[in-house]
Amino acid sequence: MRGVETERIWSDLAELSVHYRAETQPRVSSAIGAALFLCMFLFVWIGTSPYPDLGTVTGVTATAAASSSLNQLVTVFLTGSFLVCALSSSMRNAVMQPRLLIGLIFFWLFATALLSAHPMIASKKVVLSILTALNASIFLILPQSERQMARLLAIGSLITLAFAYFGIIFMPQRAIHQATEVIEPMLAGSWRGHYPHKNAAAASLVLMSFFGLYIWKAGLPKTGLLIVALCVFFVLHTGGKTSTAMLPFIVLMSLVFVRMKWTRVFISIGGIVAFNVVAVGAAVFDPLRELVQSLGVDASFTNRSDIWKLAFAAISAKPIFGYGLDSFWKTPEMVYAGGGGASWAVAAFNAHNSFLDMMINAGVIGLILTLIWITVLPLRYIKEAESTDNDPILTLLYIRLWLYGLYMSCMESTFFQNGGALWFCIMVAVFGLRLQAKARLV
Repeated sequence: MRGVETERIWSDLAELSVHYRAETQPRVSSAIGAALFLCMFLFVWIGTSPYPDLGTVTGVTATAAASSSLNQLVTVFLTGSFLVCALSSSMRNAVMQPRLLIGLIFFWLFATALLSAHPMIASKKVVLSILTALNASIFLILPQSERQMARLLAIGSLITLAFAYFGIIFMPQRAIHQATEVIEPMLAGSWRGHYPHKNAAAASLVLMSFFGLYIWKAGLPKTGLLIVALCVFFVLHTGGKTSTAMLPFIVLMSLVFVRMKWTRVFISIGGIVAFNVVAVGAAVFDPLRELVQSLGVDASFTNRSDIWKLAFAAISAKPIFGYGLDSFWKTPEMVYAGGGGASWAVAAFNAHNSFLDMMINAGVIGLILTLIWITVLPLRYIKEAESTDNDPILTLLYIRLWLYGLYMSCMESTFFQNGGALWFCIMVAVFGLRLQAKARLV
């Protein structure tokens, strides 16, 4: 009997995951927390307007304020609900940590917004960024246990995949790129599901495949493998080369990262620096471009080089304060001024590189503060998490989300892109790694 009781005690302790406990049991009911967790998941991965009609989108809009009123209302409602739950939880002190650094980041973003040529647009974007960061930090303390979290991730993933495949089967004109589309008719045949672009679909489902791997190891093997299989099959049909290559790369690198500690700085920081030097550098330095071409690699990186040249010119004009969030690309100055002969790049939606875009948005200081938050501190959190009894499977999930976000940031603009799953997952990973490092079972 004593052995059975001991086993039961240890089972109960395992259920009381350290990820969600600091001192006492949260006072938020399991049903409310689970419902809000699922609502946020579906809001991020499906949104309020799935299956957009790209045949009517021209892309020549003279405004950078792209967020719809409905999205903003949903964001405010979810944030208010999240705050109520957070304030009634014993984990409330873990929300938005480290607050000093995060406070400095958003203070600087507000300062650059006020100095921007479009202060209202930039300030609005900063406010939405704060709400998104707040939601990401509360998101992880809503489930009552890791088992519940795995189940909620499974439910959210299956619903999202149902939306994606429903569109492919029953609404192909809205879920598969068509030759009649205004902006990129050359993408005809590529799957996009309920997303506006094949790249957005591929990136989101790669993230979801990491959830599937976690769900598999967290006690739901059949469900986890089903999610991974459905995600991989869909990603292969999107034609998203970067995401398709990144999926096995991140899975492999994350295992090396965990097992060979001496590689961590090289993988997380060295790899990012090297990729940016080679890819972005090839756009502006002729010798480097010739070297890349000699290796049989497209030195334009799918026509990004013109955009990067324009980005460098913009950064050199305002290196300290930048232009404010969302106050450079797709503004009237860029759309109608012609960019001083900078070719088609003036019509770009962003720099297709998070690090360049961060300097455009908030200058060098903004980039440095952001990199400390999302690259330097996570390395310390991972080291500290290994000295705790926290679940290593959950830590591995956060590492995969984090590494994928960092590497994708080299080819896409993700930082403070509040409507996308990638930026949300980067923040979830950073906040989650901190919880894994700081939380203790008592």
